[in-house]
Amino acid sequence: MTQSTVAYWEPLWASGRRYRKITDPERQLLAEHLGPGHSRPALDIGCGDGLLARHLHDPLGYRSTGIDCAPSAIALADTGHREDGQPHFQVMDFATDDLSELPDPAYAVITCRLAYKFFTDKAAFLDRVRQLLVPGGIFWVVTELADRRDDDDPLQRLGITSHDREVLTSDWSTVTTVDLDLLACFALRP
Repeated sequence: MTQSTVAYWEPLWASGRRYRKITDPERQLLAEHLGPGHSRPALDIGCGDGLLARHLHDPLGYRSTGIDCAPSAIALADTGHREDGQPHFQVMDFATDDLSELPDPAYAVITCRLAYKFFTDKAAFLDRVRQLLVPGGIFWVVTELADRRDDDDPLQRLGITSHDREVLTSDWSTVTTVDLDLLACFALRP
């Protein structure tokens, strides 16, 4: 784990900070684009409080793992969800930690909701995603786009630039983009 990444996120989660909940339209898009899981493995990168990893598990039916670099986020995600058959949560910095420490060697679905913006080396991040994605798998990214907010909006910094978007969407065989208010959802296939 890089100290700067943990140093940024850990105090936010530990102080009770929470982020955008998954909406019904987003749930519908997940069902349409990811389909039923049939117990196939899914990985949620930057899982935060675990809402998406739990949604992948039930109702979608994936065997999901959620990772986050912030121990407080993982503690929150894991609270009260230690029953058999529930998502697995672990502290991990996806950008730097050993990917062999994940519970599965490859994933049918990898998700990254509202976290892609914060990976410094986006090309290296995407290479690591491709290493873990099974042939025919799907990488689902939900992110804000910077150009959807006014230039003087302080939250504009939360969105990715057009260059970041180009890096994200290049080198995939299929790219599907769906707009969701300030967000864009990307379904990327190798």
